Amino acid sequence: MASIWNHRISLSLFGEAEGPAIGVVLDNLPPGEYVDIDVLARFMTRRTRSLFLPDDPNHQREQMDFPQVLSGLINNRTTGSPLCAFLNNPRGIQPLDYQDLSHLARPGAADYTGAMRYRGFADVRSGGHLSERMTIPLCFAGAVCQQMLERRGIYVGAQITSVHNIKDKPLSQTNVTKEELLTIRNRRFPVNDPAKGRKMLADIQNAMAGGETLGGTITCYAVNVPAGIGSPIFEGLENSIAQLVFGVPGVRGLEFGAGFDTAKMTGSQCNDPFYVDERGHVKTQTNHHGGILGGISSGMPICFRVAVKPTASIGKPQETVDYSAMTNEVLQSAEVSHPCLVPEAVPCIEAAMCIALVSHMLDYPNFV
Repeated sequence: MASIWNHRISLSLFGEAEGPAIGVVLDNLPPGEYVDIDVLARFMTRRTRSLFLPDDPNHQREQMDFPQVLSGLINNRTTGSPLCAFLNNPRGIQPLDYQDLSHLARPGAADYTGAMRYRGFADVRSGGHLSERMTIPLCFAGAVCQQMLERRGIYVGAQITSVHNIKDKPLSQTNVTKEELLTIRNRRFPVNDPAKGRKMLADIQNAMAGGETLGGTITCYAVNVPAGIGSPIFEGLENSIAQLVFGVPGVRGLEFGAGFDTAKMTGSQCNDPFYVDERGHVKTQTNHHGGILGGISSGMPICFRVAVKPTASIGKPQETVDYSAMTNEVLQSAEVSHPCLVPEAVPCIEAAMCIALVSHMLDYPNFV
């Protein structure tokens, strides 16, 4: 499976949703990097907690032990050898009876495509290796990279900019600050306007009560990234970000800066005029380019927005097929335990940005 990402640093995810453990190996990190375990735990908690499920152990699907580090970290500092961490699955190994496994393709899920790609041998329990649960070890890797960046003054944060038809006020793509990112990051529901967040949560709860699920958008920012990070064509900084972002299940769209709106602009409207500020730094008056030009950082905030689709499992019957018997069937309604993936996707998107930035900044003078 394509579970290895390699660009200066190497990232490998292993395990399956219903297996005994899932984990990550992060290779080629510089030695001597300090990892604050408490800060890492707070990052991981943002991914594993649930805003919607009752405090019932039977419903806490994502709750896992804190990652156990097997190698690559001694006295909270990286050793230069592969950093390997795994997380126990509290539900343990579920019995796998191929006779009882459903061959009904859930609309919106990867059951059918996974069966075709892996000839019917893939682990289908809760999505197996294709499950959104595999973003938990991704967040571990991102949390480590985030600490490396912040020690060098670079901060990454993301906000929920919409859920369904409710929109939050986005931060300024030109003047977003570290303080704004930290404020939103520390909120349980990461929005700029808490009143909008309450409306989003109410909409999600209403959808859940009606057996529906909702999608939304997330905008991610990185501030204080120096100019000159990245390369053109296939080695572009946005290329690396995009690869990792699309590794987060449920992401269906990605745009940098003004994105698709640039198609409606003229050149004079789209171009970002350069100027030298009072501290002698080259900046642009606007940031339609999202902080990246020609695959290389410009020194402006890096900004991109992703679209996250509604969760596939809904509480309504759906037409489908039995891909074993090749018959038309009706998939009965399922319990809506994840009415909206957007909140738990926020730290995953931040993790993708952090990993991509570190991978490119290893080439930057004096980074190591």
